[in-house]
This record gives sequence, C-alpha cells and structure tokens, in this order.
Amino acid sequence: MDLRPRLQAAEGKGELPTVIARHRIDGPGSTLDMREFQQGLWRPPIWPDDPHADVAAAWSAALPRTICLTIDTGTRIEAHPYESGLIAVRSSEQGTEVVRRAGQVTPTQENWLVKAVDAFGLSGVAFHLHGLRPGLLSVGLGGSATAMTAVCLLANRLAGDPMDGPQIVALASRLEQDLGTSLTGTQEQSNVVWGGVVDYVWLPWGIPGQPRQGLGTSVRYELVPPEGYHALEERMAIFHTGKTRFSSTVNQTWCGMLRDEGAFPRLSELPRYAYEYREGLRLGDWERVLESIRGFRQVRVDLVPPYMAGAEALAEHAAALDAEAFPLGAGGGGSVLVFAPDREVLDTLRSSVMETYDEIPFRLMPKGHEFVNC
Repeated sequence: MDLRPRLQAAEGKGELPTVIARHRIDGPGSTLDMREFQQGLWRPPIWPDDPHADVAAAWSAALPRTICLTIDTGTRIEAHPYESGLIAVRSSEQGTEVVRRAGQVTPTQENWLVKAVDAFGLSGVAFHLHGLRPGLLSVGLGGSATAMTAVCLLANRLAGDPMDGPQIVALASRLEQDLGTSLTGTQEQSNVVWGGVVDYVWLPWGIPGQPRQGLGTSVRYELVPPEGYHALEERMAIFHTGKTRFSSTVNQTWCGMLRDEGAFPRLSELPRYAYEYREGLRLGDWERVLESIRGFRQVRVDLVPPYMAGAEALAEHAAALDAEAFPLGAGGGGSVLVFAPDREVLDTLRSSVMETYDEIPFRLMPKGHEFVNC
C-alpha cells in the first residue's frame, strides 16, 4: 500500500496522521508480564462463568498479573510522505534514521521499528518519533516498548485496522524481544493499547474454553476511574536517581532466577503481593498498597540486590517517613516510585531529597493512546 500520495495531500493540509502513546507506572507485579514468568508461574484457575462478575477477581489471586497506571509522558509519532517503495523510521531523541525497501526488511535488531511498519504492508511513509518530554531515556517507564507499540498502532490504523488489541500487543512484544532489542513482556504494550489504572491478569495461551488468542491475552479490570485519579496522584511521586540502566540486563537476571530451584518458592510469592496491590488501589486502602509494595520489593531485593542500585538512600529517606520506594521497570537505576499513605509525607520527602534526585512530575491518564488526523 503506497501511502505517499495521500500523505502528501495530508501534509499540504497540515493534517499528518499521528499517534500519541503514553508511558506507565508499574509497581508490584512488574516482570510478571514477561513470557518466562507468565509461563513459569501460571496455573489453570477455577475459571468463572463471568470473570468480571467478581470485581475482586478472587479467582485470579495466584496468577501472574501487572497493574499499570497510564501517565502523561510518552511518544508522539507522525506519518510523513516518503519515496514510494521505501519506508523509514526517524527518532529525534535518539538521533537515528533507518530507511529500508518495503517488503525487504530483514528481521535484525537495527530494523526493529521499521520491521513493524513493514509487517503491515506499507510503503512511501516515514514515521517520525518525538518524546513528549525530552530526556526521559532509560528511566524505567517502558519507553522502548511504548515506541514499538505506537509504531504498530499507527501502522495498523494506516493499513485499515487489520489487527485487534491483543494482536497488537503480541506483535509489538515479540518483535521487540525476538529481534534482540530488549527483553520485554506485555505490560507496556497493553498499557498503550488500553490505558487507565488497569489490572491485567495474564493468560499466556488465551482464555480457557475460548477459541483463538493463541498468542495470549489478558483479562482487564479498571481499578480506579478518572474521578479517583487525584487521590492516587497526591500519594505518589517519581524520582530519578541520575543513573541509567538497560532493562535487558536486569530482566535477564530475573529470568535466570526462574531456573534456580532455590529461588522459585520466593518468586512464587510475587503474585500474592501483586494481588494485594490491586486490591489496595481498587478499594483506596492506602496501607494495603504500602504493604504490598514493601513485600514485593523485599522479595526482589533478597533475590537480586542490584535491583535497588542507586535507590538505596531514597528508600531509607522514604522508610523513615512511613513511605516506600519502588524502583520502576526492571530496576537497577532510573526512576523510583515513592508511595505514601499520608500525602503530606511526600512534601517533606521532596524537600529533603530535592538536591540529590530529580522529580518527574506526572498526571494519570484514562487512555494509553490517541490518534490525530487518522
């Protein structure tokens, strides 16, 4: 499908097709979305007739899950006209541009984003990526997966929407990991597709008793409606440690833990803490949220101490004020979530760490992406 003529007309009108994709905050449940964890910790549940009839989702308490909170940072991608027969992806933040002939893109790490465009049979188009907030690289907010999912969403829309949400999640996740860009799961991709403050219960082989979905899906629950965002926002803050890290390095260590029989029982505790986090958010039980963060983090620290790299002092400051610090993403540098049941505690914490850490202000968002001029 040669998009050049239509994109030239859109450019002339100042109406280039665009997608805006959002980052996420994770928390207890992070890494449980990775394929190895989904498969290693998954057990057949007692499947309810209607999984959404029980708002507490007690049937899922032992399953891998992730809770994502969509925030107002992320990526903006515009589709520009390009030479017919070619496709390109340009990143303003990374300072890179990859150009390939349509239909002839090899599955290599360098081609990871342009391969996604090619998967939808497009040509004559260049995708231009811009960070919504420049400088947020390697911070633990799921930036690379957000970019890949946004590319897939815009390419899918330009191709006439041949794929649905779960297929977009599977395509984005598999291309990123299988082409060697990063070890990734499905939480960031799901966050971009659906968004909000949402609980994702992972079903790596699809919903029991239902056809299709062989690439996996999730059962999704909105935990906090938009009118409840402010109460949650004022109890959370994100600080950057000033260090960067590559999530693949830490995620590789987490996956290695699954092969350690001595570590497996501790890893099996993680779904319970993730469920407690889910319920604490849903019920506005802030002490329950605090305890779930503390318990999930402690398992990770016991198994992989470098998880806290760069966040140790911040965690001590937070604990002294009856708050808890939780490194985001894979951990080992980057951004750290601080949660405090008493919202005034965060103001005290800010004043004591402002010279050491940079705060990343955020707002919660009800959608993971939006299209413009599409």
